[in-house]
Amino acid sequence: MAARSLSACACGSGKPYAACCGSYHRGAKPLTAEALMRSRYTAFVHGLPEYLHITWAARTRPKVSELPATGMPFTRLEILRTQGGGPFDTEGVVEFAAYSPTGVQHEVSRFIREDGAWVYLDGDLR
Repeated sequence: MAARSLSACACGSGKPYAACCGSYHRGAKPLTAEALMRSRYTAFVHGLPEYLHITWAARTRPKVSELPATGMPFTRLEILRTQGGGPFDTEGVVEFAAYSPTGVQHEVSRFIREDGAWVYLDGDLR
């Protein structure tokens, strides 16, 4: 974990993991839907199913056992568009492309607030 903390965050922010998505994975709450989306992408890369579970809307949340427990081979994240999802919004949309050696996952994700915190509601693959 120490090496991960010092390396660049997988979300592409250019910040060290510990000062970026690592802070969310340790309990800080993202202020925007985009920040939550980036932290979830990084959780997929690092295989953090518990984080994915707690940041998923209650009404659409799968069981933890249904989430990947090993890292996914994503190599780059590109945010294509955001709509809403700011610090004072209650809904948001983030369109992104997640690149891997086998192709690109293009998704439009919807986010909502539950108990004041951003959570992933659902997404449409393109």
